Amino acid sequence: SSGINAEYGGQRIFTGNSRGKVLVFNSSSLELLTSFQVTTGSSTTTGIKSIEFARKGSNFLVNSSDRIIRVYDGDLVASTKGEPQQVEPVQKLQDLVNRTQWKKCCFSGDAEFICAGSARQHDLYIWDMAHGNLVKILHGQKGEHLLDVVWHPNRPIIASVASGVVSVWAQTHAENWSAYAPNFKELDENEEYDERESEFDIEDEDKSVEDKDESREDNIEVDVVTCDPIKAYIDSDIEDDDNVLTFIPITPEIEDPEDGFWAMTEEEVANLEKMKQEEQKHKEDLQKNTEIVDVKYEGHEIPDKPPEMGALPKKNEPKVKAPKPPAVKPAKDQLPPPPMEMPLDIPNIDKPCTVFT
Repeated sequence: SSGINAEYGGQRIFTGNSRGKVLVFNSSSLELLTSFQVTTGSSTTTGIKSIEFARKGSNFLVNSSDRIIRVYDGDLVASTKGEPQQVEPVQKLQDLVNRTQWKKCCFSGDAEFICAGSARQHDLYIWDMAHGNLVKILHGQKGEHLLDVVWHPNRPIIASVASGVVSVWAQTHAENWSAYAPNFKELDENEEYDERESEFDIEDEDKSVEDKDESREDNIEVDVVTCDPIKAYIDSDIEDDDNVLTFIPITPEIEDPEDGFWAMTEEEVANLEKMKQEEQKHKEDLQKNTEIVDVKYEGHEIPDKPPEMGALPKKNEPKVKAPKPPAVKPAKDQLPPPPMEMPLDIPNIDKPCTVFT
């Protein structure tokens, strides 16, 4: 047997040989419960180097000489009793680039990750158990050859041994004390601080008045029962706000109001009656000051009633011609003056020029 290990609880023992066969025995009676063959892609077998169990769950991994780490379900393997059967692994992990041989493999404390150490140099490969993705590669000192690797059962800490040196791998945590005290300030070295005489007294006498006002504000009761509406979810049509414009203060002009539609106040009714009385009085004054005069034209008669629009004269009705206005001669004093001749002092002109004014 090239690899042997017992599951957590000690009920079953798993062994593997160089021909790629895994045997499962009962730890009490040493009875063979089941067995299965680890094969590669073809029908060829591969030797088993080691078997490791997870602290949580029933999964176990098999490190074989074909550079592939196979993860199996222990309960599924134990349920296949009888003749050797072919069991498919849950996950296959390998280095496709460098084709690395694995010296030692192990599970994390929560069985969520798998760590494998390279047989060539001091390098640690970490995979995600759920998806089989390579998460991290840890590189040690060059020239060292890895001997063993183990994961802490409870903490994210890995210990590896190479060339007689134990290396502990862990994540560095930066402490942030400002989360507990907002005014906290980290110092690289000690600093001298001059404190006031009454700074750490129960009642600070040197405290300013503004600090007292701040302490009073701290004692204000906060209403945690009333739920204020969120403005983003309030409809503008139903928003209850005193500053919202709800009406325009003007009186609409209604020509024919319906009964009961508009109720006028007493003052508006009085003003309306007063306007009607003034309009009636104005009409009466116009009738009193109006004088009717009959105008007669010589030469034709004016009908008592004007003809309708577009009416034609009758055939037997005589045609009346309007008299021509007499010719009027202008008086002597209204005639324009005769033209005057006056010489103009214009160069290159010797003859007088006639100017009409």
